[in-house]
Amino acid sequence: MEFKIALDVFAGPMDLLLYLVKRHEVDITQVPIAKIAEEFVAYLDVLEDLAIEQVGEFVELASLLLEIKARELVPRPEETEPPVETVREELVSRLLEYKQYRDAAVLLEDRAREWELRFARVAAEETGPRSGPAAEVTIGDAHVWDLVGALARVMRKREKRRPRQIVHDDTPIEVHIGRVDTLVAERGRVSFSELFDEDMSRTRIVGIFLAVLELVRRGRLRTRQDRIFDEIWLEPAHPEDVSPAMPAAGPSPSDPPREIS
Repeated sequence: MEFKIALDVFAGPMDLLLYLVKRHEVDITQVPIAKIAEEFVAYLDVLEDLAIEQVGEFVELASLLLEIKARELVPRPEETEPPVETVREELVSRLLEYKQYRDAAVLLEDRAREWELRFARVAAEETGPRSGPAAEVTIGDAHVWDLVGALARVMRKREKRRPRQIVHDDTPIEVHIGRVDTLVAERGRVSFSELFDEDMSRTRIVGIFLAVLELVRRGRLRTRQDRIFDEIWLEPAHPEDVSPAMPAAGPSPSDPPREIS
């Protein structure tokens, strides 16, 4: 089964590049191109599996990163192209410009959210109790690229065990959504990696991953991650959604993992 998605959580290749730079905790002007290029290509492999509509833009930036990396490692004495330093500076300039626009957008969103909350309080005081606004769609403590990175690690672990095979899985996305939603409601807390089994096909893994993203978008789940590269935890966005028959604290380490299949 082919999944074709156009989710606004995937802001574009510059957003992924900015995320990778921030993860290395270096100044944007000191981007370690060689390392960033390798990591970017690893993410690209997963994005191609997700078949997002703007994957061509990611391929284009990956090609540019690899070109800069190659030219920095093996300088060509008689180059007709612009110097690699110029190409690098242009990329850094684009990244800085993107960061400015992104920071401004985040600031505007925060202000808009504050006004919405103020308006909601005034409306509640004037009209009395109401059902309440729809749940805010957020990724939570984990960035969407943290989730993609976790998915990449799941894929690599699976392929070390068995080579990549073309196996089609026709499970509808809504079925995956229902199973993940039910499991998290029962457990109260489920690790992201626990959703996958090493014997799963890539299409099933992608289907479950998209189900998680969709549940976050719908305001059903939230994600938590204590530190970078730590396990990502899925929790109900609303505590009242946890089944009373199960403890909200999540499974104990001795509990056997339950497979979503």
